[in-house]
Amino acid sequence: MLPKLFPIGNFFIPTYGLLVACGVFLALTLSKRLADREGMDGEKIFDMGVSIVILGFIGAKLLLIVTDPAFLTSWGNAWLLLRSGGVFYGGILFGVGAAVYYLKKYKLPFWKTSDCLGAGIPLAHFFGRLGCFAAGCCWGKACDLPWAVTFTRPDAHELTGVPLHVPLQPTQLYEALFLAVLFVLLYRFHPRKKFDGQVFLTYVMCYAFFRFWMEFLRGDPRGTVLGSLSTSQAIAAGAFVAALAFIIRGYGRLHHATA
Repeated sequence: MLPKLFPIGNFFIPTYGLLVACGVFLALTLSKRLADREGMDGEKIFDMGVSIVILGFIGAKLLLIVTDPAFLTSWGNAWLLLRSGGVFYGGILFGVGAAVYYLKKYKLPFWKTSDCLGAGIPLAHFFGRLGCFAAGCCWGKACDLPWAVTFTRPDAHELTGVPLHVPLQPTQLYEALFLAVLFVLLYRFHPRKKFDGQVFLTYVMCYAFFRFWMEFLRGDPRGTVLGSLSTSQAIAAGAFVAALAFIIRGYGRLHHATA
């Protein structure tokens, strides 16, 4: 596709990075607006979001190394690691750690803040998946579907390892479409939520369910646990169960309060 924008010699602006930056800015701006509407300090939410993004970036890279240790076999691959994307769930795990720290520092309500950020996460992730498609990373398995995509640019293969001249499942676009729909639904659902935390937990549960099945279509190095599940599938399964349990608990408390 178009992994490099405005190349000048060996320097270039990666399409992936630019799209992610746009998505993060829009998502944090949205989260700030929702926080102000909830009567919280939107500026603190925005600042916390920036810190979460930075640590999430580090976490995504670290989990990428775990699932594909080849990145550390040479200095060239280490530089390639910096220019590649990452494993989204690694970013989420590190981001949650950063969120817990800043929630205590700013004394913000955990679940209400989570809802403000959770409504924006799929928007940022949507732009990220468009970036993946432009760069060629997170590619799908070979297929003969009429909507299969074929990568032909050598620089895409150089940056991400995507196979060239092979029709592939457009997994990046599948996920981008899902995230766009999920964002719209969560944004509209936010003012109608029944209890604090419901928006964020709904995001976690829906994305985990989708990601678990999407992994079966992925063709890039995934890493495995328990013999057959990919790393992201194992995390998605745990996240789905945990989110569902918290949602059931939330409805249980709501019923108890109104009984």
